[in-house]
Amino acid sequence: MDYQRHHIALNGLSCSYLAWGKPGQQPLLCLHGLGDQGLVWACLADYLTENLDQFHIVAPDLRGHGESAKPDIGYHFADYQADLDGLLTHLGWESVDVVAHSWGAKLACRWVTANPRKVRRLILTDPFFIGTIPAIFKLTFPLLYRVLSFLKLSQSFPSYEAAEALAKTLPEFSGWSPYQQQVFQATMQENGDRTWSSKFSRQARDEVFEEVMSVPGLTETLDLPCLLIKPDRGVNRSDWQIAPFKRYFSQLTLVEVAGNHWSFLVNADGFNAQVVTFLRG
Repeated sequence: MDYQRHHIALNGLSCSYLAWGKPGQQPLLCLHGLGDQGLVWACLADYLTENLDQFHIVAPDLRGHGESAKPDIGYHFADYQADLDGLLTHLGWESVDVVAHSWGAKLACRWVTANPRKVRRLILTDPFFIGTIPAIFKLTFPLLYRVLSFLKLSQSFPSYEAAEALAKTLPEFSGWSPYQQQVFQATMQENGDRTWSSKFSRQARDEVFEEVMSVPGLTETLDLPCLLIKPDRGVNRSDWQIAPFKRYFSQLTLVEVAGNHWSFLVNADGFNAQVVTFLRG
């Protein structure tokens, strides 16, 4: 993985991001999903660098994740959108291509709706609850926190080895490739009591999860090229889930790839090929 890690101040908080390519090349912003961090895009970034060599790629650890700050509060869409605005200002980018996954894809949709001139092309990977759900669903949050795979590493583990043993059973690490192993290693931290857990903030989990269920990601027609990547074992399997994208994107391309919700990790070749085809188009 040939990248550089940078640390900057955004809205009074420390933000960490990874970068590939050279400043001055075509900007590409990669947004991870809930509980992940920027390194999940390393395989795609390496592939683009090798095959197109025209992008300056930046993948931030969004607040509450990875190496970025974890404040006590401040994990609403408006907070993340302000961070993205500040990151573009720091980089000197007026407009970008965006690749986004899961909750990050919903964030990207809200961001482009508020800033239609800042995004040229949008690649959405298996967005998580692009619409809203009934308030009664909130009663199931404690159960979901225990069963959703991308939250399971937030618990405490007695050792790194115990955390790794669980990680190998999770769908995002299916195959346990060298990339996946490095992503897992970067996800974990040793705590002061010598237990291990994800670097993902529980406060971020709680605030994000509640808002992502109650706030729609798409509310206005968006006139920009959009690629929706639908894994065959992802979360968007029904026509009603795809309908909002067809309604709000006037230039939508829908493709299906093999893999689960984390197709860019478990089927990197198939996923990367679709992204390159779209970016070359």
